[in-house]
Parts: sequence; structure tokens; C-alpha cells
Amino acid sequence: MVVNAIAYGITVFLLLPTVLIVPMSFGPDQFLRFPPSGFTLHWYAAYFADADWVDATLFSVRIALLTALVATVVGTLVSIALVRGRLPFKPAFELLVVGPVIVPNIALAIAMFLVFDRLRLTGTTFGFVTAHTALAMPFVVFTILASLYRFDADLERAALSCGASPLQAFRLVTLPQISPGIVSAALFAFIISFDEPVISFFISDLNHRSLPRKMFEDIDYNISPTLAAVATMLTGLTLLALVAGHVLKRNSVRP
Repeated sequence: MVVNAIAYGITVFLLLPTVLIVPMSFGPDQFLRFPPSGFTLHWYAAYFADADWVDATLFSVRIALLTALVATVVGTLVSIALVRGRLPFKPAFELLVVGPVIVPNIALAIAMFLVFDRLRLTGTTFGFVTAHTALAMPFVVFTILASLYRFDADLERAALSCGASPLQAFRLVTLPQISPGIVSAALFAFIISFDEPVISFFISDLNHRSLPRKMFEDIDYNISPTLAAVATMLTGLTLLALVAGHVLKRNSVRP
């Protein structure tokens, strides 16, 4: 009972700032105020009317979509290799996969900036997708590995024994069974890329800024309820993706 109370207390403490920011985004005041003195959608309209906010959002959406695509394809291949293949130095390879989770983001950001700056990749779509794919890869691999371990490999062997090629067995038998996990992994990769602030700040430039970097810049120079509106929309998008991923995982468990 005491442990449950502590756990709930910590959860409320962590989520309270996020909960408080939502009503502040609807306040009519020119500054962040809680509780708000009224209700307005002015700050959401201001967000959509500001070209800088819209451009940063569209840039982040494009990067997140490409990251989800690349990370899912590469992560699926890596997961299959880890489960089905006989890789030399497999423990070292697994350590490389989970490396972005272990290494602090600020260290990764500095290293990527030093490398990308020399290669002139800062502010480019390729640079962003490469960096975010490396960051999202562990979560994609973990999610797809869980689906592969739940999948009955005998079904794949049965397809092979009936004359199907390895590619046909994967496409017609394995892929449909693990597809909920793959879609869930793609959602996680999208959210990780879209919400990532630290690495994006280091590898951005003045002409190509992600939405998190734009938010950081406004915090430094112009704190307004528009920030609360953007944070509320980001929170809603993240919750929607998490719920969708949870539903897909539950469906993948059902026989």
C-alpha cells in the first residue's frame, strides 16, 4: 500500500507540469498564468498564422516521417538478424544497437555536431534523418524483437518445407504476424524524432530548424502562451501515438 502511494505520488509530481500547461494555453493573458483568467483559442490561431512556427513544424514532420521509415526498415532487418542469424561478435553488435540509450544525449549531440559540421550535414535533411535514426534505432529494435520472439517460428519453417523461398516465407507468413509490432515501432520512431530537442539543437542551422529548437529559441527571447499551445499539441500527439502503440501491441499478443 505504501509503495503504491509513493508510486502514484511520484507519477502525479512528474505529470503535474504537463497538466498545468494545458489550461494556460487557453488563457487570454499575454503571459503564462495559472489559473487562466478566461478562455480563448487566440494562441493556437497565432501558432498557425506564424510562418516560422509552421515552417519548423513541417520540417519536423518531414524529418520524423523519414526517420520512422528508415529506422523501421533498418530496425526490422537488424531484429531479424539478431533472432534468426548467426552474427559474429553478436554481444558487441547488440551493444552498438543500444548505445544511443546508454550514452547521454548531450554527448551524442556534441559528437554528431563535430562530425556533421566537417561533412557539411548540419541543417540538412540527410543529417537530421541520420542522427534521429540512430537515436530511435534501439526502441525500434526492442519493439520488433518482442514481436519476433512471440512469433511461432514453426509457421515459417512449415512455409519453407512447402516450397516457399525464404523471402516468400517472410513476406507471406512472418511479416503479417509481426506487422503490429512494426507499425508500433514506426510510431515510436516518429515521436522520438519529432520531440527530440538536444541533438536537433546542435545540428540545426538558421534556415532549417526543428520545432523543439524553435521552442527553445522562444523560451530565450519571447515567452508567450503560444509556447503553451505548442506544448499542449505536442503532448496530445505523443499521447495519441502511445495509445496507438499500446493498442497495436495488445493486438499482436492475441492469437
